[in-house]
Amino acid sequence: MESSSSSVIITPEDVLESLMNDGTIDAIRLKIINQLKANEELKNNTINMVEQSKVLNTPGAEKKTKRELFDALRQELEIPALERASKSVWELILDDGGLGKEINETVERVFCRLSGQKPPLFPPSDNVVVLQQEKEVGKENDSEHWDSSSKKRNFSKTNVEIEQGEVVEGSGNPPSKPDDSECCIRSKEMQKNRWKKLEMYERACSK
Repeated sequence: MESSSSSVIITPEDVLESLMNDGTIDAIRLKIINQLKANEELKNNTINMVEQSKVLNTPGAEKKTKRELFDALRQELEIPALERASKSVWELILDDGGLGKEINETVERVFCRLSGQKPPLFPPSDNVVVLQQEKEVGKENDSEHWDSSSKKRNFSKTNVEIEQGEVVEGSGNPPSKPDDSECCIRSKEMQKNRWKKLEMYERACSK
């Protein structure tokens, strides 16, 4: 019974073997080594570790041979230095925009070739588009809410100004500050209005 290529089960070992056979692993290893050599932060950290080591700061270290110093330094710093280097390597491998992206694309390409599938295996998720749309809708709602609140505030402010007689009809500009003569005239008019209201009240009460 013949099985189609889509039913072939491809294991990670199959992909790794193919990458080793075609020289891809060696090429990736060389790129990692070159990037580690160019990593100034890793280089400076290693230099600081050596300068601050117990081997070099122990009295009598200057009397030892280079071979003795090297062996002692390797014994003291080999594990912490390798841990730092390993961390840097993983940062390179997991980098989505650099070497990590290249590794992912290479592995996916080999897997698709072996399994008969067509890349990409993991197309961009629709969730990204949905989140972007929700974000835009949220911005529009915020803008509409701001415009509505602004209109309400302006309407309320206009009503108050009209009641106080400080806005001239048809004018959108803020009221100008009255001078002293205008204030005096308004004060006299208000006093007259008060006296008239008192007279009307007295007449109504006397009837």
